[in-house]
Amino acid sequence: MTDFHQILANIAAIDLRSLLVTIVSFVVLLGLMVVVHEFGHFAVAKLFRVRVEAFSFGFGPRLFGYKYGDTDYKICLLPLGGYVKMSGENFSELTDAATGTATQAPIDDPGALTSHPRWQQMLIGVAGPVANFVLAFVLMFFYFGWINEVPDIKAPAIEWVTPGSPAASAGLEPGDIIRQFDNAVNPDWFTVFKHAKAARNQIVSIAVERNGQAVQTFLQMPDRAKGKPYDLSQAGVFLQEATGPIVIDQLLPNMPAAQAGLQPGDSILAADGHVFHTTLPLLDYLQTLQGKPVLLTVARHGATLPPILVHPAMQDAQWRIGFAPGIPVYPPVHNQPMTIFDAASESQGVCVESSLLIVEVLQKLFTHKASVSQLVGPVGIAQAAGEAAKTKEWSPKFGLAAMISINLGILNLMPFPILDGGMILFLLIESVIRRPININVKEYIYQAAFLMLVAFFAFIIFNDVSRLSIFSHLKP
Repeated sequence: MTDFHQILANIAAIDLRSLLVTIVSFVVLLGLMVVVHEFGHFAVAKLFRVRVEAFSFGFGPRLFGYKYGDTDYKICLLPLGGYVKMSGENFSELTDAATGTATQAPIDDPGALTSHPRWQQMLIGVAGPVANFVLAFVLMFFYFGWINEVPDIKAPAIEWVTPGSPAASAGLEPGDIIRQFDNAVNPDWFTVFKHAKAARNQIVSIAVERNGQAVQTFLQMPDRAKGKPYDLSQAGVFLQEATGPIVIDQLLPNMPAAQAGLQPGDSILAADGHVFHTTLPLLDYLQTLQGKPVLLTVARHGATLPPILVHPAMQDAQWRIGFAPGIPVYPPVHNQPMTIFDAASESQGVCVESSLLIVEVLQKLFTHKASVSQLVGPVGIAQAAGEAAKTKEWSPKFGLAAMISINLGILNLMPFPILDGGMILFLLIESVIRRPININVKEYIYQAAFLMLVAFFAFIIFNDVSRLSIFSHLKP
């Protein structure tokens, strides 16, 4: 009963305002992603003169809307996404009422989806994911071209230098303050970023301040890594961008951090004496240890704990300790929009990097190099949306929206029944065998796939809920 009472106490302590922000943020974000996805199907269906019977925001009973032509544009009770209803796409519509036998859409109904050529049906299917990719690019392009928040860091400090990197070869060290980068004297953070990007694959001169002394050196800037936005980390330099320590938001089950006794809300003050403010340099440091234990200095509820020894584990081909961080404490920012060309280039890099990351995760899941329990579902997304909504900066909001939109696009292209990729796969098979697959067979496959999908999402949601802080005392 003690655990049950503790859970009730944790639930009572939940900030209702934060909960409301999380719910509203999730509904708005999910609604935007799904409506854009469905609009992709809608636009191409209309282009090919497929009869669209409904374009709905939300599910369930119709609240209000208007009908224009054949389409009912409506708002429904449950605002969890939306859908497009096209004539002839549901199996129940393709069943002969007299015999109860499934049949193809009547050939005298030119508005039915199944009356159109398969290549048109495939384009309608792929249009939804493509709309998500376009949305992600547009969001990031708008952010970089019209907002682009830059930290007010007048004297950029080096937080970490990767051993064996060009930066280490140049003699740069953590704690160095950049006083000159290329031909820029006393550059701020954004100036260093711009000059580094322009100087890729070149040698630049750098002057740093170290313990009050000036140190002059030269840095070989590498070329841009494929599919990644260019930054100094590719040369082994991690600049300090945040002011506070790394805060643990969630612990991954059966990973070293949880096994060592860390808890959500803990602050990581140092790792082996090295102070890190964001996870990227910490992750880079863990790779240098090659699995050796790391001694963490941790603060909990304002008090510093005795050092905690953590043994990193290999996950996704990298050494990790297994936690999801909260949003870092960044210094004040100011807007410094990029040029149109730079904004397009940076947006493309972000979208490509995000896509490659998602594909890599899926590949590792199918090859059993990663566990399904590590995936984040609706509850985790809702938490991230709530945290992003509560920040003053726009970067987390646009970045999260773009990432989720790309996720939605890629996942829907997977060749699994019910998803767009499954429909496209059936159409490709029919094109090869030159005849329609029996609709009864399709219906059985879709029903089985639906049950599998429901079970999968139930499992993901269970994992999400089990990682919530109200159950943190139950973790090993």
